[in-house]
Amino acid sequence: MKIALAQLNYHIGNFEANNAKIIQAIEQAKAAGAGLIVFAELAIGGYPAKDLLRNSAFLKACYASIEEIAKHCMDITCIIGAPVPNKDGEGKSLYNAALVLENGEVKQVVKKSLLPDYDVFDEYRYFEPSRSVSCIDVQGKTVALTICEDLWDDDGPNSYVGDIMQDLAKQHPDLIINIAASPFSYTHFENRKNVLSRNVIKGNAPLIYVNQVGAQCDIIFDGRSLALNRKAESILEMKSFEEDLQIVDFQGNDLVSETKTDEKQYSEIALIHDAIVLGLRDYFQKSGFKKAVLGLSGGLDSALVAALACEALGPEQVLSVLMPSIYSTDHSLKDALDLVENTGCQKLILPIKDIASAFDQTLAEAFQGLKPDTTEENIQARTRGTLLMALSNKFGNILLNTSNKSEAAVGYGTLYGDMAGSLSVIGDVYKTQAYQLAKYINRDREIIPMNTIVKPPSAELRPGQKDSDSLPEYDILDSILFQLIEQEKPYTDVIALGFDEATVLRVNKLLNNAEFKRFQAPPILRVSPKAFGPGRAMPLVAKFNF
Repeated sequence: MKIALAQLNYHIGNFEANNAKIIQAIEQAKAAGAGLIVFAELAIGGYPAKDLLRNSAFLKACYASIEEIAKHCMDITCIIGAPVPNKDGEGKSLYNAALVLENGEVKQVVKKSLLPDYDVFDEYRYFEPSRSVSCIDVQGKTVALTICEDLWDDDGPNSYVGDIMQDLAKQHPDLIINIAASPFSYTHFENRKNVLSRNVIKGNAPLIYVNQVGAQCDIIFDGRSLALNRKAESILEMKSFEEDLQIVDFQGNDLVSETKTDEKQYSEIALIHDAIVLGLRDYFQKSGFKKAVLGLSGGLDSALVAALACEALGPEQVLSVLMPSIYSTDHSLKDALDLVENTGCQKLILPIKDIASAFDQTLAEAFQGLKPDTTEENIQARTRGTLLMALSNKFGNILLNTSNKSEAAVGYGTLYGDMAGSLSVIGDVYKTQAYQLAKYINRDREIIPMNTIVKPPSAELRPGQKDSDSLPEYDILDSILFQLIEQEKPYTDVIALGFDEATVLRVNKLLNNAEFKRFQAPPILRVSPKAFGPGRAMPLVAKFNF
């Protein structure tokens, strides 16, 4: 039996486009002689649909899509993820399910048992878990059909049935199929492969894994669907960050593939780069916008965002705005102009000297007798933010935020100034990673000027200002932040690792005190295991220093 793996990029709620894409894949699989085609988790409606799952019109459209797609499942069996109603009358009103479509109708329904409620997941808000598992028959084969998390939790707190694969193995499956919507992080792929390989061994059967691809605002799906043979060897690895459809053969009692496994080795930075480009492109396309605007300072972060935006959207769709102040250096202006020339993006120069001076004059009486401080510095940042938002409003461009994760973590940014924007492009990229990302972008030719990369980072809000005046050196800062954020360690454990106690205490206090700023920040493209946003929910008014 030939089996098609359909790795598609879905648009939440866009049933017309999604249905057309799914049906096209079914017809393509038929033409290739496939008897079974497998799609991702919650492909019907898109994932994560969030509170649209509480909207009766959305659910009605989901059920109509199932009926339409089923009509095309003649001479082929289709496995696809969808929300289905809970008709038992107890618990949540929906199940997260895998449907088996055959001969124009829904033949079987398998419900997800393990519902993740950690990090970016909140499936218990919408779905009722299944409390029983059983293999199903698909074209004469005994199939252990599972949904994403069902293979991840051996016996965790959310498990109602213990180790799902061990239970399914007792029924001697011929094949394991796992449909998934597994978000990307730069650490996730090898862990995912290890989990799937363990389940092959448990189930004593080959495995097909189909994941979503594409970005849904902050969450990015990398695809990289897999087929593993009975020895847990990868016989097929599908494309990263791209739609793909591949065929494997079920011969005898194992899977074989004529398609050479994608053995490309991706560095961490290459993965981050590709994820951000996809995230940017999908954010604009799925939101119906084409043009971006951003402030270009001559510094690393804004140059990085400009280069990424040009790659994702095309340089003609990117407007970089240079807004020099009385403290901007000539070399920063030159670096920014060099970046414009290297990328081919559009540019606009709007000096802010007179505007910032007007603010100072207006506030002179109110501030009489007080020394200048960060207030005046923030006025410069907010002036720039106001100009950028004016351009966004007037021309319908989306303002891209250029803050990095290190700055967001410690509150090194100005609300309604350089923190403005509709999307934070590198808000999950530490400063040390930003340097690596810039070098990766320059791998074939110089796009980001070398001077931008090597000069000491500065916001240039006062004479001779450097980031290191206010913060520890970034290699130290980022190492501490990684332990506090990604590793979720209390500061005492971080000190025990050998970091300077005073520095850790200071960084931890900055991290905690900046929560109110991050609460008002734009959504961040998630590329790490723990990004600011839904995956890190912290109280705003609690008193803590842990």
